[in-house]
Amino acid sequence: MTDGEDTPEADETDGESGGTAIRRDRFSGGPARGFMSSLAADDRIFAADLQVDRAHVVMLAEQGIIDDEDASAILDALDDVEAAGHGELPDAEDVHEAIETAVIQRVGPEGGRMHTARSRNDEVATCIRYRLRSDLFEALETVVGAREQLLDAAAEHTETVMPGFTHLQYAQPVTVAHWILSYEGPLARDTERLFSAFDTTNQSPLGAAAFAGTPFDVDRERTAELLGFDSTVANSMDATSSRDFLVETTSALTTLATTLSGLAEDLVVYSGRDYLEISDDYASTSSIMPQKKNPDTLEIVRATAGETQGALQQLLTTLKGLPRSYNIDLQEATPPAWTAVDAVPPALEVATGALTTAEWNEDVLAAEAAAGFSTATGVADRLAMAGVPFRTAHEVVASVAEDLEPGQDAPDLDALEAAAEEILGEPLTAYVDRETLTATLDPVESVAMRDSAGGPAPEAVVSQIDGARERLSADEASVAERREAVTGALDALETEVDRYV
Repeated sequence: MTDGEDTPEADETDGESGGTAIRRDRFSGGPARGFMSSLAADDRIFAADLQVDRAHVVMLAEQGIIDDEDASAILDALDDVEAAGHGELPDAEDVHEAIETAVIQRVGPEGGRMHTARSRNDEVATCIRYRLRSDLFEALETVVGAREQLLDAAAEHTETVMPGFTHLQYAQPVTVAHWILSYEGPLARDTERLFSAFDTTNQSPLGAAAFAGTPFDVDRERTAELLGFDSTVANSMDATSSRDFLVETTSALTTLATTLSGLAEDLVVYSGRDYLEISDDYASTSSIMPQKKNPDTLEIVRATAGETQGALQQLLTTLKGLPRSYNIDLQEATPPAWTAVDAVPPALEVATGALTTAEWNEDVLAAEAAAGFSTATGVADRLAMAGVPFRTAHEVVASVAEDLEPGQDAPDLDALEAAAEEILGEPLTAYVDRETLTATLDPVESVAMRDSAGGPAPEAVVSQIDGARERLSADEASVAERREAVTGALDALETEVDRYV
């Protein structure tokens, strides 16, 4: 994906003189050529480059910059190059040079007219955006699919009580559905970040040439339309030199990976506490300890966050301090983004699969839900609701918690009565009757009383699920709308190409 000082046309070589369409004999040899070459890695943008070439050639013909006969020959040669595949390209510095050389070999010098009014600088930027757009579609479709699966799983467990933690200490009882929704929410925000990255990416740099535009009467909006881009990057220098769309994409995926890392960690911990059993499809055994069932896939999901964070840091460091306009450092800016787009969607599928196929041990969860006097806050809330200042209510309950025996999950009512007499100076029943207190000590009742918006009470959770499904439906429609727009544009490009071939 490198660039030299391109001329408007490359008519002077037929690719048979020992050089290439760009380098020719003078710059074709030496160890630096291999050091600079990105041809092998460019397999990823091979198909994108062919489409960009087609759109550019169609535009050149429509604008009268090249004649229809040359356009026809070039477009026909591009079909032949595509059929032969990336592996049959001639040796070159990058895929752009290799394709152009292959076209000239088939057509003759007139094949070089395909490079009129452009540079590899705007060409590669367009190819990267074109291919990255496809990867972002995959990421978006994966994340909206994962959210749907999580919502379905949550709907099955709106009343399945489980312990909740802060600092990995027993805190308050919640439900499995409430815990699942605590990850669906971040995934919804991850979706919005990916939409933003998509929209930033889906702008065409083509027609900016090396960085200072071109004297030819090009139609940049036309090539953007043919390639399914929403618009052009207006400034030609910005178009060729900016890679902020890579940063935005890699950052969005890194944030998503961080969300997944937390989900994976919870599942690993819950598996170790026997709260759930991971499906064999997402686990493995030890090579020496046959009784072991390890959540290995989730541990790899957890590590993905580190991989993508490293990729983001690499990308930012590469871009830091680059002068305008094009610098070949930018060749090293794209691989970190590919790292993220390759790693995160599969990790999301694995994490979602592990969660939605796990078997929750509801008896263990119910027994653990009251552990560590996790209903203490509920008791304090009841006192506060009856008129006791919350800080005083907190003191009453805390004094009882300090005297609990090891393994005792909740105090008896007599202990609460004694603490109330000592701190409040009057019986506890002056504020809360014993029946209500007994119910408050029950984890199920404790969950049910916390019915504020976003809380774990079953009706509050159902409301959250309904709202999340509405957001999900809107996001699915947005993905489909973008997909249809791109597909329609590429169909139109194919129709235009057929006019010449």
